[in-house]
Amino acid sequence: MSAVEFAAAQWTRATGAGVDPHEYRRVTDGLTSVADWGPSFVGTGLAYLERAEGAGSSVTTGEYLLTAARWFHLATLAPSAEAAGRSAAAAADRALGRALEIREPGARRLTGEGFTGWLRGPADAPGTVVVVPGLDSAKEEFLDLVDALLARGLAVFAMDGPGQGVLAATTTLTADYERVVGRVVDALGVASVGLVGLSLGGYFAARSAALEPRVAAVATVSGPLRLDWAELPQPVRDIMARRCGGAGAAREFAGRVDLTDLAPRIEAPLLVVDGGQDVIPGVTNGEPLARLAPHGTYLSVPHGDHLLGNARPDWMPHLTDHITHTLIGARA
Repeated sequence: MSAVEFAAAQWTRATGAGVDPHEYRRVTDGLTSVADWGPSFVGTGLAYLERAEGAGSSVTTGEYLLTAARWFHLATLAPSAEAAGRSAAAAADRALGRALEIREPGARRLTGEGFTGWLRGPADAPGTVVVVPGLDSAKEEFLDLVDALLARGLAVFAMDGPGQGVLAATTTLTADYERVVGRVVDALGVASVGLVGLSLGGYFAARSAALEPRVAAVATVSGPLRLDWAELPQPVRDIMARRCGGAGAAREFAGRVDLTDLAPRIEAPLLVVDGGQDVIPGVTNGEPLARLAPHGTYLSVPHGDHLLGNARPDWMPHLTDHITHTLIGARA
């Protein structure tokens, strides 16, 4: 794939993550090969760190740091040397942490076995939501979704799990994500949580909702019902192999991604969001997941692509309504 093709494929994902579309075009127009992606995006992130150092106010400093975190995370998306990807993920993690320390002194870093992330929102929030990333996403990618949930008065824990984000350097993906979610709920010290899972995180969230009784509300965005290794595009296989520790482990992992038997056990109200233009096998039609779940609702956005970065207004308010009303009802 050429640099032009790769940049076009990542366009709505990057702009959906919150980077300026004009700057994205300026950065990607200068790429001569996909191999230049990581260094160019890291360079852009470093430029924002420099701006943060010279900013005239703490508000501006925090904004620059959040932007740096986005660019560092996006640097990890291209095929590259693993060491470079680990370095970019670590830089994204540091930039996000610095930004929250400045902007939200009450935000808390929580880390435990197989997870790390930031808990944001009021200490007396009437409900808590956990945002679960996917195959190559991370807590830095969905800041707009976190902000939308925070605006509803909820507390939000945006996390990296095994093989994700900053933890990809030291851990591998696990299909038994409900165990991770259980430890997260323990660490949060709450009686129940809502889960929002994006892409492969949708599988993690739905599986956890079926097996962890403290999940009271759940939503998936572009999540798979099941995966078939033979049908997956080679780039997805390559990413999965890196995140699982090898092709054999990735094939085994993909074989375990199947919610057919678990969906009927999801007692929490479930919203399944799909994009009609999603082309990744396994996530092109989540209607069966919503139908199999006892309290499932299906929302398909015809013009939405994978992760629906090109259709935010068509699904995000519905998702935040679903989670908020399910967790706190009339108080929303």
